[in-house]
Amino acid sequence: MDLMHFNEGELVGVLTTQPIDRVLDYKAPEGGVMLGAFVEVPLGPRKVIGVVWGKGTGDYDYAKVRSIIRVLDVAPMREEMQTFLARAAAYTLTPMSAMLRLATRAPGLGDPPSMRKVYRLGTGAPDRITDARTKVIEVLRDYGGLSFTMKELAEMAGVGTSVVKGLVKQGVVSEEEAPRDTPYPALDPDYGRKALTADQEEVATVLLDGIAAGTYGTTLLKGVTGSGKTEVYLEAVAACLRAGRQALVLLPEIALTGEFLTRVEARFGMKPAEWHSGVTMTERRRCWKMVGQGAAQLVVGARSALFLPFQNLGLIVVDEEHDTSYKQEDGVLYNARDMAVLRASLNDAQVILASATPSLESWANVEAGKYHRLTLTSRFGDAVLPQMSAIDMRVEDVPGGKWVSPALKNAMKDRLEKHEQSLIFLNRRGYAPITLCRACGHQIGCDHCDARMVEHRFLKRLMCHQCGETKPMPTKCPHCEAEDRLSAVGPGVERMGEEVQALFPDARVAVLSSDLYGSARAMKAHIEEIAQGGCDIIIGTQLVAKGHNFPNLTLVGVIDADLGLQGSDLRAAERTFQLMRQVAGRAGRAEKPGEALLQTYQPEHAVIRAILAGDEESFWAAEAEERKAAGVPPYGRMAGIVLSSPNVQEVFDVGADMARRDMPLREIGAQVFGPAPAPIARIRGRHRVRLLVKADKQAPLQKALATWVGQFKLPNSLRLSIDIDPQSFY
Repeated sequence: MDLMHFNEGELVGVLTTQPIDRVLDYKAPEGGVMLGAFVEVPLGPRKVIGVVWGKGTGDYDYAKVRSIIRVLDVAPMREEMQTFLARAAAYTLTPMSAMLRLATRAPGLGDPPSMRKVYRLGTGAPDRITDARTKVIEVLRDYGGLSFTMKELAEMAGVGTSVVKGLVKQGVVSEEEAPRDTPYPALDPDYGRKALTADQEEVATVLLDGIAAGTYGTTLLKGVTGSGKTEVYLEAVAACLRAGRQALVLLPEIALTGEFLTRVEARFGMKPAEWHSGVTMTERRRCWKMVGQGAAQLVVGARSALFLPFQNLGLIVVDEEHDTSYKQEDGVLYNARDMAVLRASLNDAQVILASATPSLESWANVEAGKYHRLTLTSRFGDAVLPQMSAIDMRVEDVPGGKWVSPALKNAMKDRLEKHEQSLIFLNRRGYAPITLCRACGHQIGCDHCDARMVEHRFLKRLMCHQCGETKPMPTKCPHCEAEDRLSAVGPGVERMGEEVQALFPDARVAVLSSDLYGSARAMKAHIEEIAQGGCDIIIGTQLVAKGHNFPNLTLVGVIDADLGLQGSDLRAAERTFQLMRQVAGRAGRAEKPGEALLQTYQPEHAVIRAILAGDEESFWAAEAEERKAAGVPPYGRMAGIVLSSPNVQEVFDVGADMARRDMPLREIGAQVFGPAPAPIARIRGRHRVRLLVKADKQAPLQKALATWVGQFKLPNSLRLSIDIDPQSFY
């Protein structure tokens, strides 16, 4: 890659990570600087990180222009990465400084290469055990072979550094000198290669042809749960490595990475680089630097891994591509699935979107000829698809305050007798969604949000699932002060755990919910224990629907299949269909046949019927027709505008003014709906108002939105966010 070089004293434009709406002029330092170089520059009294974005504008007195302080010892940003950030910013209507922050989310980028002390689990035994020492040892065990700095280890264990130093003296924790950032070990594309089935081989061949061509293309890899999609796309990763290019695999949940990394290590002989919130800051910086130098061949990560500075990206895999967690819902509002396609198109790379239940957007792109589609039709090995049926709750005799029907109870009893596992699925965290006073009818809500607080009985606290605020479980009603009249209404997974344990007192029951674990590693360890037969009945939220393999699981019971069908979300039917199919797919992964039972009050509902029949194509076709008729995504365009302010009058006044002055939007044929209070009208003390903009598929929506919003001088207390292609409407 030939990069433009600027000589000493020449004006260059530097984009910084600070919230400034333009590129700033600086003088090139001694020795000059390359286009794309990461630099440290003075900004007011501070030193900040930036990137040389291009030539300076020269519209400022040259004598007053300050010089770049130094060039950082990292690979320059490549031209296609600059283009990617600019295109992503234009699409999402995000300031460039915010996009650059996403692309530089590694601490200590400016630190020079040097040695440092790192700490791992040693071989010694402590002279005495304390709670603090136990926490340090547990963190080191949880994180396996990872090394920590002293500060990181102390922070993760929640102890002072003196505790770690004491354990070092006794040899319980080992102290080593290590380079700050080292290349990742080379992966061997042929190390653990398995023989593929004829079905898999056919699909893999098509993918490998795309990679060999070294051109852009997007493929939807569809296959029923358990059909071996992972093995097929790991073949594509191997082909990418043989071609000397880098690969990125995106996963929707950190909880999935443990099992997946084990598979990658078995396939390629070494662990890949990891990038997600569960890795230490030290590892994060190493990953960022090594990716930029081409010294990390494969990265497994969360959605933000898309913004790593790949030197030669040849393949992006988006696993479970339909998953809503690929949409970033705060800060920069982007959809990683769509951005993966953009990034690959600029890198002449291939994209594989893998899912058993694809999103309607991807299905429509296949229908329109933009994406290829490859389908794995059969389950791997001896596994067969589960038998699916509905339990009509209108005719079941279920006692008040209980949720397991007699039919489901009998099926669970049968599995226990056969020493097989059952999974009870309920997509509600906590113990109960509502805490109600039986004396006055008051429902306990959050002080800062218009949301009910959810009881978490394991924690003995009420929690707001919007802002995270918690408070101790009260003994009397905060409204009428009646004693002992507070009652839990409705089920959460914790309450289901109690009910199931009461029905089967001798069974080993495990409750799986993301908020019950102190760390991502602890959650992974528990899931692995369950997969190895560590419990009889699993009670879980949607966490269990994603990618986990429980070989002895033969029954899935869905407590409330109707839960997702309520509300005004245009994707409600699609999400219910996907989630139910994904959950059902957990059953019968090995040679034992599986069964999925859906408890429903609406067995004749079109979505429930489509789930039971397994007739995906007719479901998608019907859903597509409805969306086409309504002119909504993927056959129309939408943008959500959320205004928030501590002052309720201010936020409604601005919203009404925006709705009145909508000429830039009307000129492109767009409609504005609202303002209306957001479904959750207050979060963290800020009142929220929504406007919704709907336009034709081909309308130049971003340009019109920028012109429209640009008309208004907003008060300092008011925040405005624009969400292109909103996935949630809260």
